Amino acid sequence: MPTDPVGRFLTALDPEHRDAVSGRPRAEQEQLAAAWERELEADFELDSLDELSPPAAEAEAARRVLEREKG
Repeated sequence: MPTDPVGRFLTALDPEHRDAVSGRPRAEQEQLAAAWERELEADFELDSLDELSPPAAEAEAARRVLEREKG
């Protein structure tokens, strides 16, 4: 299991999005990973999900970050 934020973010993504994001420049990956970490910290709904399934909470936060990026 990766310990760096980008690695953890990529792991939380579904395979299709993981491939797309891993092809982006490192700086973009770091920005997305930072947004993902903020999402995990800020959303209380994800806190409840995290207690039941940390991978599910991480995946949901990753999905939200990519949705916001689409605009």
